[in-house]
Parts: sequence; structure tokens; C-alpha cells
Amino acid sequence: MAITIFAACKPKQAKLPIYGSREAVEKIVGGKTVTDTVYKTIPAFRFLNQDSTMIDNHLFDGKIYVADFFFTSCPSICPIMHRNLLKVYEKYKDNKNVMLLSHSIDFKYDVPHVLKAYATRLGISGQQWQFVHGSKEEIYGLAQRDYLVSVSADAKAPGGYVHQGYLVLVDKQKRVRGAYDGTKEEQTEQLMKDMDILLQEE
Repeated sequence: MAITIFAACKPKQAKLPIYGSREAVEKIVGGKTVTDTVYKTIPAFRFLNQDSTMIDNHLFDGKIYVADFFFTSCPSICPIMHRNLLKVYEKYKDNKNVMLLSHSIDFKYDVPHVLKAYATRLGISGQQWQFVHGSKEEIYGLAQRDYLVSVSADAKAPGGYVHQGYLVLVDKQKRVRGAYDGTKEEQTEQLMKDMDILLQEE
């Protein structure tokens, strides 16, 4: 009697794209020249957080994180964005491999104690969700150049600022892996699905 053995087929793990600029770099491996692709990463940064503590990019080493840009007195999209981001916070609460990073674009008003009061109103405690304050040059430069999010001060806009409501997903190597409209529940759900994929990456 012939016995047929079927090999178990392991489903191919989905992989998220890597966004931003890239460059080809030649290096020597095993005595041979090979070309490797180097992707743009989020550069070093230092900001004051809601606890008046200076934090930097090393706090996010070896973790995935979601970044956004907001201001505490925002009368339009920010409350919706952070209501949706709260779902992410609740799902991954106490997961040591996940963090959230909200940058205020109101460099005049959103000093640490204002950010602390805002975080408290949201029900945020601990270090997993960081709210940060920095200079206009630092925050706006990082938003537009590295996270690819448009932000600007505009006296004619509601609240005095204009910004996109993206939730930007960053991997453990600090590469941008996705951007999601934080005002839409279905986009937030997709963000969490993609975070689960990213957490499986080595």
C-alpha cells in the first residue's frame, strides 16, 4: 500500500512596504562586492515630554511605534485622531514592544504641563504614550522631512494650525512602514492589523 506524505505548507507571512527614500550601497560580503538597499530612517531627536523629562530616539530602540502630529487646543481633527489612537493604546497596553509618540505642533502653548493635563484627560498613564514639545524648527522639520506629514502655522485656520491627521507606523529599525488616516475607524483598524504583522518581523 502506497503512503502519500504531504508536506505542511507554511503560509507566506505578509510583509509591509518600506516608505521614504532609499539608496544602493555597495559592500564586501565574503570577498565579493554586493549591492544592498539602505532605507531612510527617522533621525535622532530630543524632546521634552509631558513629565518635563527630556526623551530621545533611544527610548524607541527595538520597538515599533505610532507617531502623529497634533495640538491640545485643536478644534477639528485631533480629538477624532486621539479617540481612535486610544483604541491602539488599549489594545497594546503594557506591550513592551509598542509605543506611541504624539508631537505637538503648537510650540507656543503646548508646554509639558499642558501636555500632561491633556494626557490625563485622555486617561493615559505610564511611559508607553509619549506627548512631546519641541521648537517649531525641530517638530515641523521632522514632520515634513522624515514622517512625510504636512504641518503649518496658519492664523486663518481653526485653532491657528493646519496638519494632516496621519498615524505613522515606524518599525524597529526606525523606518516608516505605513500611514493611516487617524480620523477614520477603518484606517485605525488596518493600522492595528499592520502592527501585528510588524511585530512578527525579526
